[in-house]
Amino acid sequence: MQMFDVAVAGAGPAGLAAALSLVASGVRVALIAPNEADRAPDRRTTALLGDSVNLLKTLGVWQRASGHATPLEGIRLVDDCGGLFRAPEITFRASELGLTAFGANIANAPLVEALLAAAAQTDAIRLTSSVADITPGSDRVTVRLSNGESCGVRLLVAADGRNSLIRKASGIAAESRSYPQSALAVSFAHAKPHQGVSTELHRRNGPLTCVPLQGLASSLVWVEAPEEAQRLAALGDDAFCAVLEEALQGLLGRIHSPGPRGVFPLSVLTAEHMGHNRVALVGEAAHVMPPIGAQGLNLGLRDAAALAEIVADEIVQGGDPGSARTLQAYHRARFFDVVTRQVSIDLLNRSLLSGFLPPHALRGAGLHLLANVKPLRDLVMRSGMGPQGKVPRLMQMPPGTPTPALL
Repeated sequence: MQMFDVAVAGAGPAGLAAALSLVASGVRVALIAPNEADRAPDRRTTALLGDSVNLLKTLGVWQRASGHATPLEGIRLVDDCGGLFRAPEITFRASELGLTAFGANIANAPLVEALLAAAAQTDAIRLTSSVADITPGSDRVTVRLSNGESCGVRLLVAADGRNSLIRKASGIAAESRSYPQSALAVSFAHAKPHQGVSTELHRRNGPLTCVPLQGLASSLVWVEAPEEAQRLAALGDDAFCAVLEEALQGLLGRIHSPGPRGVFPLSVLTAEHMGHNRVALVGEAAHVMPPIGAQGLNLGLRDAAALAEIVADEIVQGGDPGSARTLQAYHRARFFDVVTRQVSIDLLNRSLLSGFLPPHALRGAGLHLLANVKPLRDLVMRSGMGPQGKVPRLMQMPPGTPTPALL
């Protein structure tokens, strides 16, 4: 049986970033992941915020991926609920914080390709299989692979998604619930320039968000009742473009050339602990939330950077990377960030779904304050980009990066 100090299971963006972060921190890593040909194509896009871009720069990934990315210079919020009190339209500009951009939007496919290419340049050991089962023990986790082989690891990093087999087998409970909503995801072309501004329309059934892509194109996440999302996905291209153009109220001009559409049920999941029984959770194995506010993968990348720092420091001190002390330190570093963002997104989403006046009035009052109170605007913009306070070493601005440029 092969033995490893640390193994990462999963080849999505969060798992690959965790493996690369551990290697960059001086940890010997095994990456357990099937061949790329066995994975379904991912047509979604991700809005990466500042700390996430810094991490990818430090890992040598951004240099490979940045040609596919579009800077996010502004974020526009539009009240489209049709309520009695309509909140003012608000546009947050990165320049207000002295930045050129809040981050960048990139298709998941080239991002994963860049992560895989960077991983191939490291000395990480690649086990092209998937985890079939695990048996936690006092000094190791025994991992049985789908190809029949087994290995032992002192710390197993679970990046195997929201239905994580490893999370369940390690005894980590998770609270989950579904929303009466689904998200339709698609990319499309349009006549008017987006000017680097992401637009989020707050609508009664959920937000409709357009995020800039290169040229005259944007990616869309349209949250609707499940049956309506399926209906929209089934429309012909011309009919779909007409409906979207009307929903956007002419914001991006004529809509055309939509790509393949996908519909995803909305849910939330929170693991009760970020690590237990020599298993650490990262990404959607630990937390799932609606696609609102660009938090999902950014949280997963913060998981990766924080875990790598804690594990590397433990090993340097002669400690055990999978010990209860290491996993407690990781839980303390990440759980508050995860839960506070889940709560804030949940409250926003529920305020849109509520038919009662008070939630809409409170949301409108909050938007009025954001429109008129600059210190509050600055606080919300900074907190939206990431938690304030200690930033993992790998997410700090790489040496030689011009300030205030981000991209």
